[in-house]
Amino acid sequence: MTLYLVRHPRPRIPSGTCYGRLDAPLDAPASTAAQRIRTHLPPAFVTWPLWTSPARRCRDLAAALHPAPRMDERLHEMDFGDWEGRSWNDIGPAALDAWAANPLDFTPPGGESAHNVRARILAFVRDFKRDGVRDAVCITHAGVMRMLCATRLEMPETWLGRDFPYEMVLKIEQEPIM
Repeated sequence: MTLYLVRHPRPRIPSGTCYGRLDAPLDAPASTAAQRIRTHLPPAFVTWPLWTSPARRCRDLAAALHPAPRMDERLHEMDFGDWEGRSWNDIGPAALDAWAANPLDFTPPGGESAHNVRARILAFVRDFKRDGVRDAVCITHAGVMRMLCATRLEMPETWLGRDFPYEMVLKIEQEPIM
């Protein structure tokens, strides 16, 4: 199995803003990003299934890349609840320190924990494996990519801190997880 994970392009959100489920448009045309991203995908990808997060920043890219993208809620970024749309500075060091002390189990007020994110992503992967999908592309978010890598490599502490830049294409071969 080959799975290509693609992080969406930069959204039009002020720098330093907490966003996960916050739906924002792309900062530049999706077609421009799609041209760059295509160079990192095999030509046959247009015949593979392409799943996308329902976030506009992912859907727009998916539509520019593929003739029939499929949306799946489980590819959404982490829900930061009451923190969504606020600056990290306004959230404050006490809250961020509490999260840093327990990054997998901490739940922002009204949001979800990284463990919740992991559970829904694993359910997504199990479903497409059950359906016999061999090759696929997923347009998603840095948090989802971190969690898939952490699970695949069984080293969440290392991968949770990794940088996944906008428009990154990550290829995972073989069975990615469970």
